[in-house]
Amino acid sequence: MKQEIIRLEKISRKYIMGSEIIHALRSISLSIYKNEYVAFMGASGSGKSTLMNILGCLDTPSSGKYFLDNIDVSDMKDKELAAVRNIKIGFVFQTFNLLARASALENVALPLVYSGISKSERLKRAKAVLESVGLGERLYHKPNELSGGQRQRVAIARALVNNPSIILADEPTGNLDSKTSYEIMNLFDELHKKGNTIILVTHEEDIARYAHRIIRLKDGNVESDIENTNISVAHGQ
Repeated sequence: MKQEIIRLEKISRKYIMGSEIIHALRSISLSIYKNEYVAFMGASGSGKSTLMNILGCLDTPSSGKYFLDNIDVSDMKDKELAAVRNIKIGFVFQTFNLLARASALENVALPLVYSGISKSERLKRAKAVLESVGLGERLYHKPNELSGGQRQRVAIARALVNNPSIILADEPTGNLDSKTSYEIMNLFDELHKKGNTIILVTHEEDIARYAHRIIRLKDGNVESDIENTNISVAHGQ
């Protein structure tokens, strides 16, 4: 039986900009299950970034309920959300978000600082996860000594180091060339095969095709939610 990891019940998010009310999300209800690989697609202004922020516990809905691993996080305060985020979710961003003066090893170990884990254990875990994404030879390199693809691998390793329930990737190939994009997407493929739940936010059709389920947003609503029968495989084929 499929295990529900995310449940949204009539989630809405509105912003007040002066005298204008902007409805970024309009009563969205959906479920995502453990070990699913889901892509959210939509044009700019469709609501996908707002939805990602809510899924990632970076924002809360104006109305509706959000259950993450059966925990209602809809009305949590910032401090509580941060604690849930640090345990449950690994983030991968388009811009990598790495500390420029820190080595790959230090960047990856950083989320563990907030978990009360000893420094030696933090570095041991960071080293293991960097090796798992093919960067065992680059532990002490700083971001400016790495290629774009290597920097994104460091970011993925950092997302994995806490062994989160969900990997949330926001336009993870947006700053990469085609060849490197395919390498990174093949890495996500491997992570999915190992049992990770992956949620991808993208506006690129060829990147969305790696996911097994594609949810399209338009004007804050779910426009379509379909199983992907045209899954891309290794080397972007």
